[in-house]
Amino acid sequence: MEALQARGLTALRLILAFTLLTTTLHYAHNVLRAADYPQVEGISAGAAATLVVVAYVLFTAFGAAGYRDYLRGRYWRALAFLMVYSLSGLASLGHFLIAVPRIPAFWFATIYTDLAAALLLWAFVTWAATKLNRVPAAVGSPM
Repeated sequence: MEALQARGLTALRLILAFTLLTTTLHYAHNVLRAADYPQVEGISAGAAATLVVVAYVLFTAFGAAGYRDYLRGRYWRALAFLMVYSLSGLASLGHFLIAVPRIPAFWFATIYTDLAAALLLWAFVTWAATKLNRVPAAVGSPM
């Protein structure tokens, strides 16, 4: 558990800061420039922007809950919340289900930085879960 508090907390803070930065940029652009993104038939740009705001708030709440529980030592619960938060980055790939967005390169890149953030969260959760699953051998027991 010491590794989770020492190295794990620093890594988690860095990953969460990166995730918050990239998703905030990407989701904000989605809201402010919703009409620039491929539209789902039957959903207006205004409705799409509203859905993006709701999704951003919900995903970010899961990230905050994961961080809070991690600090409190509720690791399994924290990891579950963090996996849900990682969906904020995966959701950005949804743009490609409709069409390739025709947006400036910087904003296009945030789709991929969101994906990178999600993958970093997955890697962190996997690392933390392996640390939690380690069972020390009993003293004096044969290996």
